[in-house]
Amino acid sequence: MKNSATPLLAFNKKGIYCAAADVYLDPWKPVEKAIISHGHADHSRWGHKKYITHHTNVPIIRHRLGDIEVSGKEWNETFTINNVKFSLHPAGHIIGSSQIRVEHKGEVWVFTGDYKVEDDGVAVPYELVKCNTFITECTFGLPAFKWQPQQEVFEEINNWWEQNRGEGRTSVLFGYSLGKAQRLLKHLNPEIGKIYTHGAIENMTEVVRPLCDFPETTRITRETKKEELKGNMVLAPPSAHGSPWIKKMVPYVTGSASGWMTFRGARRRRAIDKGFVLSDHCDWQGLLTSIEATGCEKVICTHGYTDIFSRYLCEKGYDARTEETQYEGEAGEQEAKKEQED
Repeated sequence: MKNSATPLLAFNKKGIYCAAADVYLDPWKPVEKAIISHGHADHSRWGHKKYITHHTNVPIIRHRLGDIEVSGKEWNETFTINNVKFSLHPAGHIIGSSQIRVEHKGEVWVFTGDYKVEDDGVAVPYELVKCNTFITECTFGLPAFKWQPQQEVFEEINNWWEQNRGEGRTSVLFGYSLGKAQRLLKHLNPEIGKIYTHGAIENMTEVVRPLCDFPETTRITRETKKEELKGNMVLAPPSAHGSPWIKKMVPYVTGSASGWMTFRGARRRRAIDKGFVLSDHCDWQGLLTSIEATGCEKVICTHGYTDIFSRYLCEKGYDARTEETQYEGEAGEQEAKKEQED
C-alpha cells in the first residue's frame, strides 16, 4: 500500500474530500461534486452542483432536495474520476444506502455512511467490502447496545398493537419518515387492523413503494375521524408527538422504535408509553465484526461514541482515530448520551 503525505480521503470544513478526484463524500457544505451515501438529511444536503448516488436513492433525494443535477449508479459499478476509482456497495441502513469505495494507486478506502448488518427485508443487505482504511460510524458504539433479532421485535410490536386494539385504543408508533417508518410498515401485520400514516411518512413511502412490497396505508387528513382510527395503527414521525395533530387519536397509546430505547430514561423523557429497541445502525458487536471482516489496518470513527469506540479499537491493535463531522447518527443521540452518563 502506498504511503503518502496526502491521505486519499481527508476531512475538512466542507466534508470528506478526495483531493485526487476533486470530489466530496457526503459533504455538509455546498461543493461542486458530491458522492452521496444515502438520503438522510445529515448526509444529503442541498446546495451541491452535482450529485452522484445509487439510482434507488435518486428519487429519495429529489423528493427531499427538489430539482438537482444527479446521476445514479448501480451496485458495484466502477466509475472513474481523475484516475480515482469509485464504486457503491449496499450499506443495509435504509433503502438506497451505500458504502462508498475509493481506490487509487493500490490503496482502498471505504466510507460506510450509516450501516447495519442485519437484513431488514427493505434495504439491500450490507455487503462486506475489503479495504485498507475503513471510515465507520459508531452511533451505538458501546457494549450496552446489543440488538435482538428483528423478528422478535416485530412480534412484540404486533402483539402490542393487538392488545391496544382489544382495549379500544389507537396505537401510535413513532419512527423517522425515511427508513424506520418503511421498515416498521413492512413488518406490521395488516390482519390486525388498518395502518394509517402521517403525511410526511405517506409522502416518503409513496416515493419508495416501487422499490419494495409494502402493506396498504391510509393517509390521515383533516377529514379523518377519530372513530376511524380507534384500534388501528398510526405511523408518525417523532416530531408529531405532543403536537395538536395527535389529539385526534384519543384514546391512544404511544410507542417508539429506536436503538435509544435500550435506555429506560430515553423513553421516560420522551413521554413514550412503550419502547421497542430497533435500530437502522449496527450495535456494538455488529461494528466490531464488520471492521474485522474488512481486513483493514486503519479505522476512522466519524459520529457516535467516537472516543470510547476508537480507544477500544486501538487496544485491539487497530490504528484508529476520530474525526469531527456534522453527521448525527440516529436522532436523539446527544440526549441518549446524557442518559448513559447519568
